[in-house]
Amino acid sequence: MTLQIGIVGTGWFGMMHAEKLAKLDGVKVTGFVATSQQKADEAAMRFDGSKGYSSIHHMLDDRKFDAVYICVPPFAHGEIEKALIERGIPFLVEKPLGVDDELPSEILKGIEEKKLITSAGYHFRYMEGTDRAKELLRERTTLMALGYWMGSMPGVSWWRKLEGSGGQFVEQTTHIVDLLRYTVGEVSEVYAAYGERYMNTVEEGVSVPDVGTVTLKLAGGAVATISNTCAIPAGDRSGLHIYTNKGVLELGHNGLIDTEAGRKTEYANRQNPYELENDAFLHAVKTGDPSRIRSTYADAMLTHRVTIAANDSARTGLPVKV
Repeated sequence: MTLQIGIVGTGWFGMMHAEKLAKLDGVKVTGFVATSQQKADEAAMRFDGSKGYSSIHHMLDDRKFDAVYICVPPFAHGEIEKALIERGIPFLVEKPLGVDDELPSEILKGIEEKKLITSAGYHFRYMEGTDRAKELLRERTTLMALGYWMGSMPGVSWWRKLEGSGGQFVEQTTHIVDLLRYTVGEVSEVYAAYGERYMNTVEEGVSVPDVGTVTLKLAGGAVATISNTCAIPAGDRSGLHIYTNKGVLELGHNGLIDTEAGRKTEYANRQNPYELENDAFLHAVKTGDPSRIRSTYADAMLTHRVTIAANDSARTGLPVKV
C-alpha cells in the first residue's frame, strides 16, 4: 500500500516535510496547495507525479489522499481543516493551531465527532533528550522551570502582525510551553508581561510585542517562567531548564545536559525529530493505531490555550486561569 500525501503550504515547513516524505518507501507526495497556482505548480514539479492546486477543495476533488500535511501561517487555518474533517482525511498540522481560541475549539469538535487521526508539529516531544528527561524526572522532584526563546524577528510580513501570527509567544514560544507540559505537567494559571521595546521603531507594520515574560503555575505545584524576545540580532537560543531536587536538566535542540552534584552527563539528539514525528503519524494512518503520536490536535489545543491565556493576561494585566 502506497500512502498518497497532500501538502498545504509551500514555505519552508511544507517543502521540508515533502522532501522527507518523498524519501520514504510506500509514500508518495501527490498534491500541493499554495496561495497561487504558480507557487503550487513550482512545488509539484519537484516531485514525480505530483500536481499543484490553488485551493484545498480543488485538490481533494481531483485526487484521493490518505493524509494531508497543513503547513500554513497561523491566520490561514480553518477552511483547510474543515474540508479534511468533512471528508474524513487524517492530517498533521504545524503549530500553532491558530491566532485565537474559538476556531481551533470548533475544529477540535469536528475531529472528535469524526474520530479523526491527527498529529500536531510539536517535534521537541520526539527528541531523545526529551525522552531521557522524562525518565529522569520520574525519580526526581521538579521544583521549577525556566524556558526561553530568544532570537530575531522573522522576515515574513504576517509574522509581525498580531492578527497574522498571534505574536511570538503563540507562534514560536509555544514549543517551550508544550515541552514544559510534556515533561513537567499541566499549567493551571498564567501571568504575562509583554513590551514593545525596539522592533516597532525599525520595521514597518509591527504590532507584536518584541519582549515578554510569562509566569506559569503548574497543577502539580511547580512554578515556571518562560521568556522570549524577537529583537536580538545575535545570540539566539531556545530551550527549557528544569530545576529538581537532584540538580538541573537543560533541554535544547542538541539534546539534554543533566547537571548533578559533582557530575554532568550529556545526552545528544542523534535522530531527526521531524522524521520520528512523521513515522508516528504515518504508522497511525496505515494501521489505525495512533499510540506513537505524541501530540494529537486535542493535546496541542491544551498548549495553544496556555499561549492564548498569556496573551489575554498581558492585555488585561491580570492572571488568567487555564
